[in-house]
Amino acid sequence: MASFLMIFGLIVDICFFIIIAHVVLSWLINFDIVNLRQPVVAQIWHGLNRLTEPVYRPIRRMLPDLGGIDIAPMIALVGLYALQIVVYNNLAPMAYGG
Repeated sequence: MASFLMIFGLIVDICFFIIIAHVVLSWLINFDIVNLRQPVVAQIWHGLNRLTEPVYRPIRRMLPDLGGIDIAPMIALVGLYALQIVVYNNLAPMAYGG
């Protein structure tokens, strides 16, 4: 059970990193610091979009129209953190004999 918790924590950490990388890259693109005409930036951007859009899409459907503000990444991060708390609080006592 402890191994499961460690693997779960690793997967959640990777998801956090992907969402943060997507947000930072979107800011860099929107503020014209990097552009999508650079092949490496375009590949990274499209790869991150393919990873994050399936998560963001249902969240965006539930949210009201906020104009140009996209809070779906923030809600996804809060949801991931809440999931991590629930799993650790319910499974850690079984895994570590508490």
